[in-house]
Amino acid sequence: MSGLQGRVALVTGASQGIGRACALALAAQGATVALAARNEAKLAEVQAEIEAAGGTAAAFALDVADEASIKAGAKEILSRFGKVEILVNNAGITRDGLVLRMKRADWDDVLTTNLTGAFLLTQALLSAMLKNRWGRIINISSVVGRTGQAGQVNYAATKAGLIGLTRSLAREVASRGVTVNAVAPGYIETPMTAVLNEAQTTAMIATIPLGRAGTDADIAQAVLYLASEGAGYVTGHVLDVNGGMFMGG
Repeated sequence: MSGLQGRVALVTGASQGIGRACALALAAQGATVALAARNEAKLAEVQAEIEAAGGTAAAFALDVADEASIKAGAKEILSRFGKVEILVNNAGITRDGLVLRMKRADWDDVLTTNLTGAFLLTQALLSAMLKNRWGRIINISSVVGRTGQAGQVNYAATKAGLIGLTRSLAREVASRGVTVNAVAPGYIETPMTAVLNEAQTTAMIATIPLGRAGTDADIAQAVLYLASEGAGYVTGHVLDVNGGMFMGG
C-alpha cells in the first residue's frame, strides 16, 4: 500500500471511535489530517496524539447537523490547506426506538446528521477534487444498512442511504479521477456500542463467524486501503468489515 504523503484528508467524527482511528491511520501514512467534530477538547487530544507520533493534523469545530457549520468549516479547511483530497464521512448518531414510538425529532436528527450532513460536506468539497482530478470519498455505512435492524429504522435508513449516495456519486465523478466507496462496519467496540449490556453483547458476538467484536482499527485499515493509490480502480463499492456476520453481494 503506497503512502499518502502530500495528501490532505478530512475525517468527521474524529474525536473518538472509528473517526479517531481513521485519522490516526491516515496520519501514520503521511497524510495531513483535518480533524472535525463538535467536541473541541477531544479533538485537541487526537491532534496531540498524531503530532506526538510525528504526523500533521489540525482540529476544526464542525457540526454536520448544521448546514452553516458545514459550509464555514469546509471554507476554513480549504483556506488552511488549499485542498481536501480524502474525505471520510464518519460522523453519526443513533436515536433508537420502535417505529410506533419514534418521535419525528428522533427521525429528523438522525437523517440530518448521518445522511444530509455527508451530502452537504461532500458537495462543499467536491469541486476541488474534480478540478485536481484526484479524490477519495469514503462513507462509513453499517451492516444494518445492509440487513436492517429492529428498533433502528432511522439509523438503518441513513446507512442504506449512504450506500445509495455512494454508488450514485461514484458514477457522476469517476471520469474525473474521484472514487467514492463505502465501508460497512459490523459490530465494532466503540463508544456507540458500549451502551449494550453483557447479554446483548454476547448475543451479538454469537452471530459473528469470526467469534469476536471488531475494533476501530479494523475499520481504519479498510478506509486506509480505499484512500490509497492501490484502490484507484475501486469505486461504487461497499466494503463489508463485519467478521462474516453478513455476507452479501
